[in-house]
Amino acid sequence: MSHLALVTLVVDDYDEAIRFYTDALGFRLVEDAPRPDGSRWVVVAPDGQGSGLLLARAKGDGQRARVGDQTGGRVGFFLHTDDFARDHARMRAAGVTFLEEPRHEPYGSVAVFQDLYGNRWDLLQPAG
Repeated sequence: MSHLALVTLVVDDYDEAIRFYTDALGFRLVEDAPRPDGSRWVVVAPDGQGSGLLLARAKGDGQRARVGDQTGGRVGFFLHTDDFARDHARMRAAGVTFLEEPRHEPYGSVAVFQDLYGNRWDLLQPAG
């Protein structure tokens, strides 16, 4: 059996990214370990089962240019919830920027939000 374990997200700063993902989005800090090259192995994940994010500090101009634009302006990340109204309200109260009002589509309740760098995410409660 296989599953997707981690997705790398390039960030400007480890600590500000950890604060955003844990405080504003409610993720848990799974691992924060120093590496010999001075970088850190930082993993955050939602409380449920599934994949996590490897927060990787940008190195060099090419990577720094990608911070906040890793998917060319498209929604690239999908955060599922079992209670859309609860999590939408909690995230708004924590200062998360939503780019639209909640929509109720045949596939579920959804609203696009930005992370602290501008990457676009869907907060989504699947229908059914």
